[in-house]
Amino acid sequence: MSVESKKPREACCSKLKLFLASLAFVYFSKAFGGAYMKSSITQIERRFDIPSSLIGVIDGSFEMGNLLVIAFVSYFGAKLHRPRLIGIGCLIMAAGSFLIALPHFFQGPYKYETSVSHTKDVNSTESILPCLKTTSVTVSIYFPLLACEKATGSSMWIYVFLGNMLRGIGETPIMPLGVSYLDDFSREENTPFYLACIHTVGILGPMFGFMLGSFLAKIYVDIGSVDLDSITINHKDSRWVGAWWLGFIATGTVILLSSIPFWFLPKSLPKQGQEQSQSKSTELATVAEQENFLPEENQDHEEKEGPVTFKQLAKDFIPSLRRLFKNSIFSLMILTYLVAVNGFIGMITFKPKFLEQIYGQSASKAIFLIGILNLPAVALGIITGGFVLKRFKLGVIGAARVSIAASLGSFCMLSIQVFIHCENADVAGLTVSYQGARQVSYNQQTLLSQCNMGCSCSMKHWDPVCAYNGMTYASPCLAGCQTSTGTGKETVFHNCTCIGDMMTPGMNMSAVLGQCPRKSDCERIFKIYMALSVVGSFISACGGTPGYIVLLRSIQQDLKSLALGMQTLIVRTLGGIPPPIYFGALIDRTCLKWGTKQCGGRGACRLYDADAFRMTFMGLITGLYFLSNMLWGGLYLKIVKRQKKLALRNQAKENELEDNGAVNGHANISIAKNKEDVDRESTI
Repeated sequence: MSVESKKPREACCSKLKLFLASLAFVYFSKAFGGAYMKSSITQIERRFDIPSSLIGVIDGSFEMGNLLVIAFVSYFGAKLHRPRLIGIGCLIMAAGSFLIALPHFFQGPYKYETSVSHTKDVNSTESILPCLKTTSVTVSIYFPLLACEKATGSSMWIYVFLGNMLRGIGETPIMPLGVSYLDDFSREENTPFYLACIHTVGILGPMFGFMLGSFLAKIYVDIGSVDLDSITINHKDSRWVGAWWLGFIATGTVILLSSIPFWFLPKSLPKQGQEQSQSKSTELATVAEQENFLPEENQDHEEKEGPVTFKQLAKDFIPSLRRLFKNSIFSLMILTYLVAVNGFIGMITFKPKFLEQIYGQSASKAIFLIGILNLPAVALGIITGGFVLKRFKLGVIGAARVSIAASLGSFCMLSIQVFIHCENADVAGLTVSYQGARQVSYNQQTLLSQCNMGCSCSMKHWDPVCAYNGMTYASPCLAGCQTSTGTGKETVFHNCTCIGDMMTPGMNMSAVLGQCPRKSDCERIFKIYMALSVVGSFISACGGTPGYIVLLRSIQQDLKSLALGMQTLIVRTLGGIPPPIYFGALIDRTCLKWGTKQCGGRGACRLYDADAFRMTFMGLITGLYFLSNMLWGGLYLKIVKRQKKLALRNQAKENELEDNGAVNGHANISIAKNKEDVDRESTI
């Protein structure tokens, strides 16, 4: 009999473990796809020739999709077949990833601005260009604008927007339904371990996502369909577009595979370890500290346990919401999270662009370094924060202290990073004059000088060349170059009159394709910046787990689900969607040289004013983190004040208990609650 009873339990456990492994793989897959999307932001911006503000809208579409269905999924999902709903979500995410990659197959080859012919002529040793002929990239003279835009597929970014929104919709059921299914059918004492396993595997996703983004950023977008020898730019050029679409096919396939096990899992499982008394004692133990921290409230809602109708639920919703937001700790904590998340999302979205523009790194290297250095530091910080809480058995006050210390530490690291930077790249007519002096104001006319006045150059053109004197010119024409030799990337321009103006007679007046590298000390400065960035990431992440514990311990049992739902809703709405948009719009204001679309009009930015970019980007992040620290300070004072008030109340009750015990002489004592003594402030 005992052997037979073991079999169903083993089957149940194996199914629970299958669900655990499947959920861990899904967490990895969604993090893998999300990180790859972040790493591809720059490539998508260049491919579709769109400004940073619009790329911010595209990036925010994930959260928009998530918010469209989160309420329905959270409410109705628990009543339906949860594993299958997660499987459906994975299918939708995979479809979204494939939809993002779709425009690549409709757009045709990528055409970047260049004054060098895309066709490779082996017999040509020397050709006359570009100063002696008029150059122009505007094709709208020959084609009507609408026809041109249709031909080049300039509105194809809408597919990326919709695909990313689909990814957001598909991701919605994974966390709430997956965690609730696991919690429902596992032992209470096992749940934290299972969640730790899932999140540990999930942490690997962003690392792989950024590494894939780095690898594909080096591969040309039209790999396999163009002659790579005819391409005159390399992966360090601001016009270069990597094979961004390949990554979305790869991430979509991984997410599709992760959906398979969920179609074979049951709607429900027997509870692991079915002794209810044991589970009740465990539950009481886990909430002991929470009950001690929370002020007492009217317990009527706990006495009324039993089946409730939808009408009753709806009737109780507004009062519950009012109770929730009356709590100053909850409201202040949500506000603190909101400000910090704004800074974090803005930073992670545009950090690769920041590393490119300020330190002269390629998009590929910037993405790789974030994936290999910053993300592991964040993972280690989260684990360290949890370990500190457990090792020193910290309560709510202790957890709050760890959080505020981590927040202050990361703010100090950020403040130092503001002052660590390389000098602006020397670009004639944009960052410096043609004589090498620093310029204060920039406009189209500053690109012209006596040395290139007779060349009929297009001032909209961006095809940078590097002179042997270390100066970058916006195009061979604007450098006053008369002739060129070689083909493709090996093209060399000669007799450049503007270069001659800055050099002593008889010196090399040639230029090669591409921007000049930064000064030698820039690499050393960049290493210092990255070291500070990694330390800052680690310190900031150390406060993540303690901060979450403070939130959980301050939530009244009957309001916990509502509080966490409201936190997700508010932080995702106001912390996930706006930052990429307003960060992008402010960064656009620091652009010095805009690219030109095939049909004319402004494309993606090619060169930023590094100092203005740095002060805008780092200033905004530092300001948000400063505000977050101020809020943490206020929050800590509130928590300490509440703790003292509760300690005094508990002491008074103990004294009253002792007095009653002395009078009555027996243990059966009932203490009447004086409602005026109860703290009216409702809890989270």
